[in-house]
Amino acid sequence: MDFQRWNPTAEDESPVPIAERRIQMLYLHLSPTVSRPLRPLEMAECSARTRKLEVNGEALSLYMRGKHRDIQEKVFEFFNSRPDLQTPIEISKDEHRELCMKQLLGLVRDAGIRPFRYVADDPSKYFAIMEAVGSVDMSLGIKMGVQFSLWGGSVINLGTKKHKDKYFDGIDNLDYPGCFAMTELHHGSNVQGLQTTATFDPIKDEFIIDTPNDGAIKWWIGNAAVHGKFATVFAKLILPTHDSKGTSDMGVHAFIVPIRDMRTHQTLPGVEIHDCGHKIGLNGVDNGALRFCSVRVPRDNLLNRFGDVSRDGRYTSSLPTINKRFGATLGELVGGRVGLAYASVGVLKIAATIAIRYSLLRQQFGPPREPEVSILDYQSQQHKLMPMLASTYAYHFATLYLVEKYSEMKKTHDEQLVADVHALSAGLKSYVTSYTAKSLSVCREACGGHGYAAVNRFGGLRNDHDIFQTFEGDNTVLLQQVAADLLKRYKEKFQGGTLTVTWNYLRESMNTYLSQPNPVTARWEGEDHLRDPKFQLDAFRYRTSRLLQSVAVRLRKHTKALGGFGAWNRCLNHLLTLAESHIESVILAKFIDAVQNCPDQKARAALKLCCDLYALDRIWKDIGTYRNVDYVAPNKAKAIHKQTEYLSYQVRSVAKELVDAFDLPDHVTRAPIAMQSHAYSQYTQHVGF
Repeated sequence: MDFQRWNPTAEDESPVPIAERRIQMLYLHLSPTVSRPLRPLEMAECSARTRKLEVNGEALSLYMRGKHRDIQEKVFEFFNSRPDLQTPIEISKDEHRELCMKQLLGLVRDAGIRPFRYVADDPSKYFAIMEAVGSVDMSLGIKMGVQFSLWGGSVINLGTKKHKDKYFDGIDNLDYPGCFAMTELHHGSNVQGLQTTATFDPIKDEFIIDTPNDGAIKWWIGNAAVHGKFATVFAKLILPTHDSKGTSDMGVHAFIVPIRDMRTHQTLPGVEIHDCGHKIGLNGVDNGALRFCSVRVPRDNLLNRFGDVSRDGRYTSSLPTINKRFGATLGELVGGRVGLAYASVGVLKIAATIAIRYSLLRQQFGPPREPEVSILDYQSQQHKLMPMLASTYAYHFATLYLVEKYSEMKKTHDEQLVADVHALSAGLKSYVTSYTAKSLSVCREACGGHGYAAVNRFGGLRNDHDIFQTFEGDNTVLLQQVAADLLKRYKEKFQGGTLTVTWNYLRESMNTYLSQPNPVTARWEGEDHLRDPKFQLDAFRYRTSRLLQSVAVRLRKHTKALGGFGAWNRCLNHLLTLAESHIESVILAKFIDAVQNCPDQKARAALKLCCDLYALDRIWKDIGTYRNVDYVAPNKAKAIHKQTEYLSYQVRSVAKELVDAFDLPDHVTRAPIAMQSHAYSQYTQHVGF
């Protein structure tokens, strides 16, 4: 192209090819000598768009809000009315810790919200409070979780009536701030490998808590560095015996250990506490390290729901083996994983809201001599954000289902339900927190330079949320638990055993999924077929079943040469993919149910749009798997890709209504670029204009 002859200001209304227009735009940037008409620095109207789907925003919001929205609004309103309790952007570690404790005290004592009362009796309400509190400050959400879900939850779930009678009120009103001392320097996820000991002294009727080596120092213990007065310490229970061994290891149990004086707050004798220091995020939480040197606690301080020691040193338990007692103990602590999965979706809602509102507001480039267009009109921006928005809805309904199952489990204590919730909470916590962590970076990038400003929150959200992938179980370890459970169910399926609800599809359809794909349906590419929930769910479950069957064969083969551990390690990536595939199948099934159960037709149509995008986007991202086994023919693969792009475009047209349905007020999202009005004026005022 002859740049010298091209006059960018000429009144030429003929259409310009896209490639040529891009070259023209580059030329404008690179050639300062070319004169251009100046535009006032104000927002121009976006180009007219095609008619979009009509959404009943109020009905959709009502359907999304859930039955506990009132308590969430109470949390939001309280902190909005207390500027002194709002976390500034720049704050030191020590100041943040003190503010975080003041925030928690304000929530409990001033606002009159008592989360601990719902931990056992109404878990769904507790998690709703946690989500709202985490939206105010994620450090506050985690500190609240340490106090009530971990420290308090261990007392009421692992202890008996005497413990609840003694400690409940103090935990509830924050007179007894406490810690949950499980993780050790050398052992985190491998709880059975913990080295701290609790040796029974029958003469004094006490347990002696000891840290036998530096590897057994309790590490990353929330509330320990500054505020905690008690700790639930997980240790190996050692009993004296009259045989040649002298002692007997009864496995890991939990003990209440005072760590600071109730009146003076001084560290108690035999307890050594150190500060874990400044962290990448969550600096409002005072993580510390604990070492114990012959710390004596009364025998009653053993949390004895699953195992007890009598005055004369005899051990009794309703469960016959160490493994069963250990499983029951950890089973009572899955609430932490449930809460993290639920809270992670709350973080994703905030990030998606900020990124999408900004993308609707910000305009950039466009056809020559026409108004600039919203950056969300660009296909690349839609590709980044619209599947994420659809996924946010999917995870919302999946974690609501998890909370419902957890609440039911707490009421019934049904063994099958306990196993189901254990695996489902492990899988959803791992899958959702990993997705949210990646999405926070995508959202930052999607907002360009303004996403880099701390006031617009992506950096803080990303840093605070990052540890969600590690605590309450490392994500890779948790996915292995899901895979192990799937293999167990697979084995039971062929031995006539029963399957829990989440795994029913393995019994109902395994034979169908493992047969050869239908060559006719493999070529169907019509929109009605691709958007049919049955096709979508069948595709997800087919992939899971193929992965399950193939990894079972591989494990059997490698076990002969490598042994069980070696075979598992050889197939580890395969196992992780299997676990993720299964969790995606559960997520989609719950999303489909939520769409079908939505009472309002217009709200249901918007949800169906998101559900279809979530399903087809996931199928397209793993299209190689489906092509390798001829489940999808080449023409169908192309149709899936095309339909995914079209659905992203359609979801973009109702993106504002979809994020508005999260019902997050401006004082909760807080990012100036996400304000529903006057965003740029608030942003410029923040830096002093």
